[in-house]
Amino acid sequence: MTPSTTTPAAEPRPKLRWWVEFLIAGVFYAVYSVVRTKYGAGPASRNIAFRHARGVIKVEEFFGLWFEPRLQHWYLGLPGHGWVRLWNIYYGTFHFIVTAGLLVAAFVWAPRTYRFLRTMLCGTTALALIGFSAYTLMPPRLLDTDSEFGACKGLGANCHGYGLVDTIDRYGGIWKFGQGKAAIVSNQYAAMPSMHFGWSTWCAVALVVVVGKGRWRWLGFLYPAATLFCILITANHYWLDALFGGVALFGGFAIAKVSDRYASHWRRERSAAPVDDPAEPVPA
Repeated sequence: MTPSTTTPAAEPRPKLRWWVEFLIAGVFYAVYSVVRTKYGAGPASRNIAFRHARGVIKVEEFFGLWFEPRLQHWYLGLPGHGWVRLWNIYYGTFHFIVTAGLLVAAFVWAPRTYRFLRTMLCGTTALALIGFSAYTLMPPRLLDTDSEFGACKGLGANCHGYGLVDTIDRYGGIWKFGQGKAAIVSNQYAAMPSMHFGWSTWCAVALVVVVGKGRWRWLGFLYPAATLFCILITANHYWLDALFGGVALFGGFAIAKVSDRYASHWRRERSAAPVDDPAEPVPA
């Protein structure tokens, strides 16, 4: 048996048009933003979001892993806890900058796997939208606040009974999600699953693919590890949010695999299609 001469390295470089990819990304993100901010957003969803939060806490307590308050207390008790403001900035910026940067890097340096990575990211985000819409969830940082979106306003909840601090409100960052223009474009209750963790793990995978070889590329997985630490100490997410962020990423991978299989089949069928010979006479 002779080895196949068709290898990924021998495949022609796919024809990618930056403006087409930019248009796809823009349309997809516009739909993502509309769905994310329309369903389950606003103070009207406070009751449902708080009820779901208590459900998440019960699940974590069942496994003996409701540790978010202890972890945050430990970090805020450190001498340099003021650095939490940098974690707030990290939370509000890296999520978009690193993801967009690696998507562009894959487009330029890994064109043969770019479409797979792009579809994986889109599939992951689409599954997350289902989670945001179906399971409105109050993040930990709002459990002890009497802000417009907090659990202590009009719910009769045990205010300040969870022991969590809204680090964005207390220590600041670039913006506050519940105030000003940020309140218009953000959904305070879009916590399940955590796309901060899902996207950061996608970034690590994309980095491994783009770099291609070398052991240092695996250090890219420190990025989702740092993101997990960030979302927990800032009380923006429960660890279960991160777990389901990973599930969404796996689902995005499955969507990309199926899509790639159908695309490859379509390309083979297209290349095998007979072409009319222009030199052959046409019967009268």
